[in-house]
Amino acid sequence: MNRRDFFRAGTAAMAFSTLNASAFASSSNRPRRVGLIGCGWYGKCDLTRLMQIENVEVVSLCDVDRKMLEHAGDLIANRQVSKKKPRLYEDYRAMLAEKDLDIVLVDTPDHWHALPAIAAMEAGADVFVQKPISVDVIEGKAMLDTARKHSRVVQVGMQRRSTPHLIEARDRVIREGLLGDIAEVETYCYYHMRSGRKPPVLTPPDWFNYEMWTGPAPMRPYTEMTHPRSWRAFMEYGNGIIGDMCVHMLDAVRWMLDLGWPKQIASSGGIFVHTDGISNTPDTQTAIFGFNDLNVLWTHRSWGSSPDPEYSWGATIYGDKGTLKFGILKYDFEPLGNGPKLHGEALTEFDKYPEDVTDKETIQLEQPVASAIRGHMRDFLQAIDNRSRPVSDIEQGHISASCCILANNALKLDRSIQFDPTTHTVPKDEEATKLLRRPYRDPWKHPEPLTA
Repeated sequence: MNRRDFFRAGTAAMAFSTLNASAFASSSNRPRRVGLIGCGWYGKCDLTRLMQIENVEVVSLCDVDRKMLEHAGDLIANRQVSKKKPRLYEDYRAMLAEKDLDIVLVDTPDHWHALPAIAAMEAGADVFVQKPISVDVIEGKAMLDTARKHSRVVQVGMQRRSTPHLIEARDRVIREGLLGDIAEVETYCYYHMRSGRKPPVLTPPDWFNYEMWTGPAPMRPYTEMTHPRSWRAFMEYGNGIIGDMCVHMLDAVRWMLDLGWPKQIASSGGIFVHTDGISNTPDTQTAIFGFNDLNVLWTHRSWGSSPDPEYSWGATIYGDKGTLKFGILKYDFEPLGNGPKLHGEALTEFDKYPEDVTDKETIQLEQPVASAIRGHMRDFLQAIDNRSRPVSDIEQGHISASCCILANNALKLDRSIQFDPTTHTVPKDEEATKLLRRPYRDPWKHPEPLTA
């Protein structure tokens, strides 16, 4: 059955996934023991949403910023049922050496996702790791192989797969065949999220271990843009806006349309407007992910206006019977010709979780997606109990992250890339294959895949 026939078949041939509104209890008589690596904004956001749905015991916290670490320890102690303050670590290796954790959340900057996640799996924990799972393709393969070797459950923080209104859009529009034949998808982000600043070089503060924070990445001069959060301005620590924002929407499209690896990836762009700042991520980029009979396009532009202010970050799926547009706040289906328009909005649960309104520190800008994060955590806990694959399994995270990394590589090489996921090489292209693995700074060692 080809992709188009697959969608024509409708709901009769599909097993629908739904969000369970209840928390999943631990299989033992004690609360699940949880550790968090990376106590910044999103680390606290993920952890506190997990704490909303189940009485876990947060045992350990780790961060190289001592102020952030101490503050997180006090915050979590205040919210735990036990009121116990977690143990605090500056080195994730010391935390994991205790081997007393059921779940580890990895919410570090992107360049620190692979090594702690692999170490946590090897220490016997199931892992929730933020997206993108890796900064290079081979890191992701090593993470996938480790999860399979040790039979660990790994959920990736691509919560569009657990977003209630997007699940509704998938089931109500796509699986009902309302779009007809689908041959093109646009994904995009027009947020002004890239800095054009040029701050001076500073001495890192004594409460921040910049050497450990840099880890396997190249050592850059420290500025006020380095920490916290502005690190996304630098390709040394992540994959640019495409790796930060495209990975979400591309993954949502792959999930909705049941897509695997693309056959070919091309990209173009650069720093066209914000040319005076120290950021080295593209402020303008397009990419084409070519699947068998479908192109998925990506565009970001961190300057100028958005073509549709209602959907400045989102995706548009074009069919010969209608168009579906969606983002984190809502979706809209527009039929071609006669027929009902459909609309759905993000689920808010302020009555059940009033802290979503009052808790400005841990939810902040992510308030509209709080229900999605909780749904993602419920799915993760259910997969742990069943020893099954979660909705955003590490393999799906590897595919979506690698697509964005390959787009950046195509931009760097100024040519398209045909990646072979079986061999994890770019056949007949030694230069492109070499870019699949970034150099690590000593003494850190690049993780190795366990299978060919």
